Amino acid sequence: MTVVFPANRFPVIFRKGIEALIYSSEQTYIRHKAMSIQDKNILLGVCGGIAACKIPMLVRILKKKGARVRILMTEAATKFVTELTLATLSQEPVQKDIFPEKYSAGDDWTRHISIGEWADAYVIAPATAHTVARLAAGMCDDLLSAAFITLRSGKPKLLFPAMDGEMFGSASVRRNLNWLSENGCSVIDPESGALASGQCGTGRMPEPETIAAILEQTLAENRSTLLANKSIVITAGPTREKIDDVRFISNYSSGKMGFALAGAAAGRGAAVTLITGPAHLETPEGVTRIDVENAEEMDNAVQEHYRTCDIFIGAAAVADYRPAHQVTGKIKKSSETMSVALVKNPDVLAGFAAQKTSAQIAVGFSLEAEENLRNAKEKLAKKKLDLIAYNTFDGRTSGFEVDTNVLTLIDRDGKADELPLLSKPEAAERVLDAVEKLLNSDE
Repeated sequence: MTVVFPANRFPVIFRKGIEALIYSSEQTYIRHKAMSIQDKNILLGVCGGIAACKIPMLVRILKKKGARVRILMTEAATKFVTELTLATLSQEPVQKDIFPEKYSAGDDWTRHISIGEWADAYVIAPATAHTVARLAAGMCDDLLSAAFITLRSGKPKLLFPAMDGEMFGSASVRRNLNWLSENGCSVIDPESGALASGQCGTGRMPEPETIAAILEQTLAENRSTLLANKSIVITAGPTREKIDDVRFISNYSSGKMGFALAGAAAGRGAAVTLITGPAHLETPEGVTRIDVENAEEMDNAVQEHYRTCDIFIGAAAVADYRPAHQVTGKIKKSSETMSVALVKNPDVLAGFAAQKTSAQIAVGFSLEAEENLRNAKEKLAKKKLDLIAYNTFDGRTSGFEVDTNVLTLIDRDGKADELPLLSKPEAAERVLDAVEKLLNSDE
């Protein structure tokens, strides 16, 4: 999809508004929808313009946000910023030429292809008039332009033209930019202001913070479509198992993780059904919500979707046991002790996994009171899950009623991915990334 961003739009929306959107303390789905740069592979092309002096700060911002950054430079770009500076900040060697100066056994002989396959997005900033003309003409005589052609289909290409105002307004530059925007590129028009020539006009490259925000938003809108139109059922929250009409057995689950997963899945285009126990949380946009109270009700609601859903994610903290007998009214206090006989509840997650077809995916969570990765792996195998998210309850940063989680994702092949401390919406995105990998491997 082609997107052309006008010069007077992003300085307002992104530089002044996106930070509030991203860094607001409110834990909302909208806020986290834009936070999609963690663990992304960003290819950064740098051309020979004075605006290249802003690129070191852009690299630092992208790295701080958790992106992997590789840099391609034109020869002219080295006149404005050194390779050493960008290599140090990106922690990757800077590359310019298609062919290495000297070949050795470990060289990537087709790096002009492999680097395009590696990237999740390609940002060219500043994009000079010369480079814009070469890209529009299909030339690929250096690594920057070759990677532009070999970038995987569907991955965003963002061009940030930066040049003198008269150059930007010239017929040839406008023609080339229009052609690029009509053929799969997002062309972000420069800002107006003081230029290197001493004049004022349109031609300034946006500030690094703005470029990073635009990239984040583009990636959020360009997320993999593997979940698009998939039917996903997610359980969330606690269950309440009644002792009498005023007392129940439950736990401290808030439902935040399950609701975050539902919002993130809907944001990726999935048809999401959220089956939740008692939780005082707003239903994410685009999600169908079913409220239940106890484990049996949750199990019955899930069973209605056994055959129709593509993916089931059991994020609810379902009570393992319920009272064998529920008393009508209120049990009177009559002695110093009271005994309540308990019976086992249905295992909602195992029930789905036992009946699922090879085309369906089952995802579970394993909360442990202490470090016990082995229990999570045993649960993965015993319940025949495709993925399990293991975390340790500490009452401060991970587990119930907190806004963050520390997860280890273990797939059906036993591969473990230890995630850092993340907000629950961010952790939800990482879980869905792992689900998409499973879908991709099944195709």
